[in-house]
Amino acid sequence: MKSTASPIAGVFVLESNPVTDNRGSFARMFCSDELSEILGTRHIAQINLSKTTNAGTVRGMHCQMPPRTELKMISCVKGRVWDVAVDLRSGSKTFLQWFAQELSPDNLKTMV
Repeated sequence: MKSTASPIAGVFVLESNPVTDNRGSFARMFCSDELSEILGTRHIAQINLSKTTNAGTVRGMHCQMPPRTELKMISCVKGRVWDVAVDLRSGSKTFLQWFAQELSPDNLKTMV
């Protein structure tokens, strides 16, 4: 698994490296050891799955303030998702800047 930092501190793009054979492929989507630098002291408390049936649907932005912040890991298992992160941390060098990444089952990318 490869991680690449985005221009916004704390936002990363993960890329899985699938193993392919005559049956199909296998890719690791999460490994606490490989992601220990990104996770730090945070832990994964839950995993949710949402299904969007209409193309062009906007799910909305999620803003969480301490002490109720959560680590988000966004992947797409069918179709394509345009995932956007916006820096709303006042005082941050990248305040109000945004970063986007297309996620799909073909590119096996995850935004964290």
